[in-house]
Amino acid sequence: IYATQILVSSSVEQSYYYAGELASDERFGGGGENDKKMQAYDKLMANEVNFMENFWRYRYQGIFRANMGLETIDNCEGFTSDDQKNQMKGEIYFLRGYFYHDLVEAFEGVPLVLKTEAENLPRAEADAIYAQIAYDLKSAIEMMPSKPYTSVESGHATKWDAEALMARVFLFYTGFYGKESLPLSDAEGNISGSITKDQVITWLEDCINNSGHSLVNDYRSLWPYSNQWTAPDYPYIGDVRWAGDGHSNPEKMFSIKHSTMAEWTNTQYAYSNAYALHFSLRANNGGEGTFPFGQGWGAGPVNTTIWNEWKQAEPNDMRREASILDGTTESANYQWGQDMQVEETGYWSKKVLNIQAYENGELRKSFGSIAWGAKDDVALNNPTDLPLIRFADVLLMHSELKQDVTGINRVRSRAGLDAVAGYSLEALKKERRFELCFEGRRWADIRRWGDSPALLEKQIGVDIRNRGVDAKMKAFGSGIRSRYEITRGFFPIPESQIEL
Repeated sequence: IYATQILVSSSVEQSYYYAGELASDERFGGGGENDKKMQAYDKLMANEVNFMENFWRYRYQGIFRANMGLETIDNCEGFTSDDQKNQMKGEIYFLRGYFYHDLVEAFEGVPLVLKTEAENLPRAEADAIYAQIAYDLKSAIEMMPSKPYTSVESGHATKWDAEALMARVFLFYTGFYGKESLPLSDAEGNISGSITKDQVITWLEDCINNSGHSLVNDYRSLWPYSNQWTAPDYPYIGDVRWAGDGHSNPEKMFSIKHSTMAEWTNTQYAYSNAYALHFSLRANNGGEGTFPFGQGWGAGPVNTTIWNEWKQAEPNDMRREASILDGTTESANYQWGQDMQVEETGYWSKKVLNIQAYENGELRKSFGSIAWGAKDDVALNNPTDLPLIRFADVLLMHSELKQDVTGINRVRSRAGLDAVAGYSLEALKKERRFELCFEGRRWADIRRWGDSPALLEKQIGVDIRNRGVDAKMKAFGSGIRSRYEITRGFFPIPESQIEL
């Protein structure tokens, strides 16, 4: 778990989640004029030869630890039950599969390391990596107890998480590579079978029916801006209150955990949610004038295209204002061009931001300083978790695989929208776009659907401001469509790893 956690804190800008958010069609790079890495992700360009070195290194640290766990857990004694041992062993398989899932979507072919013994391995073929992921997740599904998620300590992976991740992997692999099934390896890493669509549907139905997970009643209660300390001074929320993290929120399935223990050291900084710092409003924004949305580095301004197309497609969809801050109308004193902010649109994602609160009339930089005693520091003070898998995603994946509207309409009903009469891929795409916006999966979705070239090209010419001056998004060099068609959306392997 630490190998996951430290990456998204001390090296958040190198994580696949971060890269995918900025590379997608619905965010720009943003930041200040010198934040070249943010802007490079957005345009599929590189600004250094070791672009994602820490991402690579921490993922393989996690894989090494998983391999060590699998090599040694059967030698351990003292388990209180077989269920306890199987749960722990299943978590190890889940994490190894999760780490490889991130790596193969980011780089495609990577070395497939399955033991702790030191070896100099070449890049494996994508099929071999996906077969290993399938083996790890199938092992986790079959091994972990079929108990309600609340019976597992919060923050630990469950059987239900493994079933959901299997569906995510299946959809990307079969869509991106044009396949009917997902390859499956044996215990020695040799491809020996496959995972079918029907198997994945069965696992998703198991998750839907038996996990104990469910949708929260109000979409706004998923996001920390509805917390009890902020909400009284944020009229938009009304009587809605945050469902919280962990078991108190039945919709959040697998999250990166954060806490109040963050400090300015390599080990302690890992406890902070640095996504909130990066994606929050820059400089003089992030105070009373943009309450409750706090200060950060200004990465990921939202493309105005999604705001406008959402309004046209679903004018009564409450999720639009629940997900996107229109800083120029919702905030009392939004200021353009703060601290050389570039690629600014005035729109920001509400889902992952520093959230402020008042305590006895005094503005706190984060509600976490009131709720949990976190330091009142914009870089260290956001202990809220980062959700990676949400139950709504499970429902939508089930609809996509089964090609029916049951999951789509459950999600739409929660948003107060009319049911759709029949399934279509376009209806599914729209629902995923709106329900799951800015949650790290748009990049994978548009790649597996084959929509990336056209959607990325649509960014060119969108109105922005650079340092407060009106401008338009530019193509840069040969153009983003050309770069995507050459790279297929994969990022460069760090030169340091090639040299090794």
